Amino acid sequence: MDIARFAFPTPIHFGAGARKLVAAHLLEQGIKRPLIVTDRALAQLPVLAEFRSHLQGLDVAVYDGVFGNPTCAQVMGGAAAFNAHGADAVIGFGGGAALDVAKVVGVAATHEGDILEYVWDHPQVRPIVNALPYFVALPTTSGTGSEVGRSAVVSENDTHHKRTVFSPKILARAVFADPELTFALPAHVTAATGMDALTHNIESYLSPAYHPLCDGIALEGTRIAARALVTAVKEPGNLQARADMMMASMMGAIAFQKDLGAVHSCAHALGAVCDQHHGLANALMLDTVLAWNQSAVPAKFDELAHVCGLSGGGDALVPWLRQLKADIGITTGLAAHGVTEAHLPRLVQIAQADGCHQTNPRPCTPADFEALFRAAM
Repeated sequence: MDIARFAFPTPIHFGAGARKLVAAHLLEQGIKRPLIVTDRALAQLPVLAEFRSHLQGLDVAVYDGVFGNPTCAQVMGGAAAFNAHGADAVIGFGGGAALDVAKVVGVAATHEGDILEYVWDHPQVRPIVNALPYFVALPTTSGTGSEVGRSAVVSENDTHHKRTVFSPKILARAVFADPELTFALPAHVTAATGMDALTHNIESYLSPAYHPLCDGIALEGTRIAARALVTAVKEPGNLQARADMMMASMMGAIAFQKDLGAVHSCAHALGAVCDQHHGLANALMLDTVLAWNQSAVPAKFDELAHVCGLSGGGDALVPWLRQLKADIGITTGLAAHGVTEAHLPRLVQIAQADGCHQTNPRPCTPADFEALFRAAM
């Protein structure tokens, strides 16, 4: 038997009001000049100003250059802002894009070269050897779970091809997961990010990789998301539903260190070619890919159906997912979201090159990906 290694090291402060603990925590670490890394839209909203009001005693600067699917240029801009402020810590504040950029701003600020030189599959990948600034994360969406992840996904500036920096060194030193920060999310963002969290839990459970700890987390994360997502979308001020979705999001991200599957390979392609929001892309592909996967892992489909509270076994899972999307306002079909026949060759090429499908329950060929994209149109 091979030796397996498991690690769940992130300290998490979870609950309403957790954001108010950040200043005391940073001051205890000797931090004086943190840089907040956030996205352009969020920086204009009252939620950031309210959070900053709790950072008394700290000399705070803000970098709000994150927008859309994050790019390498955004990371390098954050590093420049970090050095210009003379910062000694990074506070990631936002959704998955802002948190992914925040995770590696410290790498770019303390190491030579472009951040692309630190992605795991670079032919001459540079090691992260210098001490990194103290980093804490506050999610304002419940989807990627980036706050507890040990990877940062950033896109190439020109091609928008997603690249990944992977290292336990970029893990947040502490997470402050406050569901009150998600109250102002519009319904469509709650829906798309919620489907992202659900997809992470489902795909990680279906992965054939060996990680029973992650399997247990993924099943419970699926159960929590299944009961809470509709309520979170339709009752945005429901604290319990918001807390449940934030927990399911973190659980999905912890679970997918086990690996993901073809849904994510398709979603990464849709992000690169059509600039689709990652959670929405996952939602649009999830039921199509799962219907294709079911024959390979029927017992796992039965278990997923069970934790979702469905009768009828695994055959009920895909129809339930389709109804769930309708209930939360996600229009089905890629064509309704701007994907055309002309996009297919490039979509197939990028999906096939993506590593996530290497742990899909069924092997995926280019012909399989083309069939999946066509079925999802």
